[in-house]
Amino acid sequence: MPERNENLVEVRHLKQYFNINVGMFSSKPLKAVDDVSFSIRKGETLGLVGESGCGKTTVGRTLLHLYKPTDGEIFFEGRPVRTKAEINELRKKATMVFQDPYSSLNPRMTVSDIIGEPLDIHRMYKSKAERQERILELMDRVGLNSEHASRYAHEFSGGQRQRIGIARALALNPEFIVCDEPVSALDVSIQAQVINMFDELQEQMGLTYLFIAHDILVVRHISDRIAVMYLGKMVELADAKEIYEHPLHPYTRSLMSAVPQPDPRIARANKRIVLTGDIPSPLNAPSGCPFRTRCPHATAACAESMPEFRELAPGHFAACHRIGDIG
Repeated sequence: MPERNENLVEVRHLKQYFNINVGMFSSKPLKAVDDVSFSIRKGETLGLVGESGCGKTTVGRTLLHLYKPTDGEIFFEGRPVRTKAEINELRKKATMVFQDPYSSLNPRMTVSDIIGEPLDIHRMYKSKAERQERILELMDRVGLNSEHASRYAHEFSGGQRQRIGIARALALNPEFIVCDEPVSALDVSIQAQVINMFDELQEQMGLTYLFIAHDILVVRHISDRIAVMYLGKMVELADAKEIYEHPLHPYTRSLMSAVPQPDPRIARANKRIVLTGDIPSPLNAPSGCPFRTRCPHATAACAESMPEFRELAPGHFAACHRIGDIG
């Protein structure tokens, strides 16, 4: 395994705005990601959680320059990623596993061609025999049989299709993979198999993951650290065990209180923190702290300014004006 104290990925003040038409001649920025900063160490899994629409998928896609960042900087292996050449170099070392195994695979391509497509684009083989050998090696690595190579994606189950997507992501021997809710479309029994495979691949290949999900139990199982997003902002970041046992931000506390407890006594003693109201639209986000409209601890100060995302304990960051008061 690589040294885990060296940052592989670093994101500084990342912003991703989309212009939305709100009238015949006017548009307004939808702030999908608004001033987000974090780093991921080599060999680490950073879990990114939050409700639907909070911007977590946009973070992953912008990180790989599938969207051009509105502002901010992205560093890979200590070097900035800005120019077209730097982006192409990044895409040889960083890739993505998409959420929906049904729509992310081309129905007109065989499994062999789907997995081999990155090899074709980057010309990573000298002969057709070498290409085929590499494809069969990748299929074996993710638990697919060699006779599946000539079949089409629609002939497979959801779990098998996701394995095809993972094999495609591994084709160039990447160092970093963005996993965008890779198990949310799968049956629970299949989810465990795929999560365990991600763990094994990380151990065997020294991979680094950004693991995006809305299921905190899944994220806790696979992640070394967990970051929590709300309405385009990062509100908390800490070690997985620390954030699970000692959440500081009111939003994180609400998420953790909703996690099912297998022990009935603990479940009865656990007080569920129910949030009122709906998530505001990122098109019309509240002033100050974005969570204040649903926060039971909000005061007038919360409407005036966005709290600083700061380190409140070693390795534990949060953005809240009232953390010291709500202890």
